[in-house]
Amino acid sequence: MDKNTLLQVWPIPAFDDNYIWCIHDGKSAIVVDPGDAAPVLEYLARAQLTLKGILVTHHHADHTGGIIHLLSALGKHIPVYGPAGDNIPGRTHIAQEGDKIEIVSPRISLTVFEVPGHTLSHIAYFANMQANVLEPMLFCGDTLFASGCGRLFEGTPSQMSQSLATFAALPKNTLVYCTHEYTLSNIRFALVVEPNNQNLISWSQQAQELRNKGLPTIPTTIGQELQVNPFMRCNQAEVVYAAKAIANQADLPSPAHVLAVIRAWKDRF
Repeated sequence: MDKNTLLQVWPIPAFDDNYIWCIHDGKSAIVVDPGDAAPVLEYLARAQLTLKGILVTHHHADHTGGIIHLLSALGKHIPVYGPAGDNIPGRTHIAQEGDKIEIVSPRISLTVFEVPGHTLSHIAYFANMQANVLEPMLFCGDTLFASGCGRLFEGTPSQMSQSLATFAALPKNTLVYCTHEYTLSNIRFALVVEPNNQNLISWSQQAQELRNKGLPTIPTTIGQELQVNPFMRCNQAEVVYAAKAIANQADLPSPAHVLAVIRAWKDRF
């Protein structure tokens, strides 16, 4: 396979609403957050792909539960990249902030971001412009979702706010590959926060049409999220106003304070 062959990213559905992302060049593949081995093995066999690596964003079982079975079925030599600290089954390489992961086949170079919030050791993988990558790609696990963000199971609002700011600074055409199809429920909440956001209203219709056809709403883009995602818009007047009203507070001095209010609001929505 020519090294300049464009990479493909394919969603492998798992459980009720997970996506296990498969990055491949037509021959070799890496998978992201394989919570279940069975659909991965089925897809690899059907597409005649050889698994060459596993990327893990965080320790939750719906992202790690299939790793050991994949290694047993396909070879214990397959490298498994994951965050430090937590017990990632089968992990062979600890990935930390600023690390560069060079995978030869499929040919891809990834930069690691530490993005605590959903979990304390959560990481994301970013592929910038490369010969075989037309647009930048972000594999962000459960930190950022289409029109939403992950629950704060371990981290703080300040950590999540900073993690989302890291993503906001990426190129606007960055494709965002998150790991759950939560988009329609996220949009329902976002429309309560920003009922006058015309971009969000349009996106609501587009997303519903995609789901009606059985299609994923993901990937989204960073540019799209900056227009429609309230958790990426905690400095926007309508989001701040809604947060102040729901919290009955006259002052929310930072985006992190706003995020804390709307994340708690979303949790009980």
